[in-house]
Amino acid sequence: MVDITHKISTLRVATATAIVKVSRQETIDAVVNNLVPKGNVLEMAKTAGLFAVKNTHLSIPDCHPLPIEFTAVEYEIQDLQIHIIFKVKTVYKTGVEVEAMHGASIVALTMYDMLKPIDKEIEISTIKLINKEGGKSSFKNKFPNAIKAAVFVCSDSIFAGDKEDRSGKLIVEKLESHGVETSHYEIIPDELAIIQEKTKAFAKENQLVIFTGGTGLSPRDVTPEALTPLLESRIPGIEEAIRNYGQQRMPYAMLSRTVAGTLGKTVVLALPGSTNGARESMDAVFPHLLHVFHILKGKNHDSL
Repeated sequence: MVDITHKISTLRVATATAIVKVSRQETIDAVVNNLVPKGNVLEMAKTAGLFAVKNTHLSIPDCHPLPIEFTAVEYEIQDLQIHIIFKVKTVYKTGVEVEAMHGASIVALTMYDMLKPIDKEIEISTIKLINKEGGKSSFKNKFPNAIKAAVFVCSDSIFAGDKEDRSGKLIVEKLESHGVETSHYEIIPDELAIIQEKTKAFAKENQLVIFTGGTGLSPRDVTPEALTPLLESRIPGIEEAIRNYGQQRMPYAMLSRTVAGTLGKTVVLALPGSTNGARESMDAVFPHLLHVFHILKGKNHDSL
């Protein structure tokens, strides 16, 4: 199966449909009036669909087991057609499109099985997804011009040439994958004055200034102390999201002093210096963090 451990959980909604077409009005009348010998077709089919949607991963090899937190089955009868509308909701890392289509198809097959003794010309058609919400497609941020970022690696040892930078390069790659242009990349020592100087200089021409390293608890970890006095507004939600995401994957994440805030219309971030810490921090808040640049321009959430 596809690895989804790096994804965050969001509300996922999917609605699918299927159509059962019968050959005679008498069949429709039997369904509506509950006269089918095998029982109540609409209720039996609905029950079968509820069982099916919760077990989709047992039938479709690449589907992940996931919690189904809401399911609704509705019917619309149009002439000789029974339209099945199957809706599924969950809060999880991956969508429920296949689950909704699986549920709709099983409802249709159950109807076929129950109606075939009284109608030999039943057809099942148009099993398809009609709507989905959640995931990347629901949270796209479009900007007329590219978002620019400056990335700084805070490390005495890397600055001295004793170690190779990995976290900074990883951040640059992650930014590029989200359409953010890195205008500047630099390795600097763990010096409070230098960190402040770089922040003030590069916040003038970049919407993002990201530091990796210096967020721990050693005597030379001074990135939070350097940035905090400069920030006009802290964004605790970003800090909490990063720490929570990391803590779910590694028990030492709570010891990182991640910082997020604004300087003018620029977002300043201080992320862990370890490669995994930097990767997890980026996965925790990107690309959704980019929404902040709409808000900083005075737009509200509902208008986007």
